[in-house]
Amino acid sequence: MNKLLELLSRNADFTTAQLAAMLGQTEEEVISRIKEYKEKGIIKGTTTLINWDKVPDAGVMALIELKVTPKPETGFDDIAKVVMSYDIVMSYDNVESVYLAASSRYDLIAMVKGSTIQEIAEFVSKRLSTLDNVIGTATSFVLTHYKSGGVSFCDSEEDDEQRSLIL
Repeated sequence: MNKLLELLSRNADFTTAQLAAMLGQTEEEVISRIKEYKEKGIIKGTTTLINWDKVPDAGVMALIELKVTPKPETGFDDIAKVVMSYDIVMSYDNVESVYLAASSRYDLIAMVKGSTIQEIAEFVSKRLSTLDNVIGTATSFVLTHYKSGGVSFCDSEEDDEQRSLIL
């Protein structure tokens, strides 16, 4: 695996000087490689991981599985683009991620954020399920985030103790 990409995926806050020191390279080499990765579309952006469980009124997340009929020329790509909001006519700006799945029951998985469970339910029933080529959906709501993007959200022993009481 590419060590520079691995380091950046763990912590986008590393400075180029820090990365150069960790990799045994010059800062100019690191800057050049990062620029090249951006130009090639390997690095698509940077983000901050938020523990939404600690943010009051942060809303809800749902994992929505979609069973779709692929199109002859483009397979699943066209429907995935519509779901992830490339379609200018329909804006699905609450869709966080879309994945093609290797599953016997569902083809696409979408992570969706909404203000309420009802908002997500309406989104699924009035928008996603009515799309051409969508023949079924299944929705699971996220109750707790334990780990995301390789980062544990279990901050302290107190968090772990509270979770063990539930179990």
